[in-house]
Amino acid sequence: MDGELESEAGELSVEHSLQRIQRRLVHDETKTEASMAVLPLPDICVAALRLRREAQVAARKAVGELWTDNGFVFTTRCGTPVEPRNFNRQFAARADKAGVRRIRLHDTRHTCGSLLAALDVHPRIAMQILRHSKIAVTMEVYTHVPSEATRKALRKLGKHLGAAASPP
Repeated sequence: MDGELESEAGELSVEHSLQRIQRRLVHDETKTEASMAVLPLPDICVAALRLRREAQVAARKAVGELWTDNGFVFTTRCGTPVEPRNFNRQFAARADKAGVRRIRLHDTRHTCGSLLAALDVHPRIAMQILRHSKIAVTMEVYTHVPSEATRKALRKLGKHLGAAASPP
């Protein structure tokens, strides 16, 4: 991801992407104008990106002239783009370390869509957050909404698990 963090506003603008196409890393502009729009970020994301920026500044100082400045948020120790497969491996390793089920990195977009739906975020807002150009993509592909019966069953399960975890 190539982006510019507006730290005071807690917003990120993404203008370029990096992907592997036929064995080549391609650094290209984002697909649509909507995907280039400024994205407001939750505080936890702003904090993580600030830490990332601090780590990058330290890495840049450590390697001096060997640093490659390309504007990417996630880079190697020398500033070059992270190979997407290596990024996926790091993502899987962090999932293992956190003790959560491994999913593909792209599936985090589906998780975000489903969480937004479960929180009753308006579909148009979810569409903007996920950077989709069509509401149908957001609603039919990226959003998995549990029924009220499912929600009720999960609340009941949660209460039961909470009671089971409490000492007698």
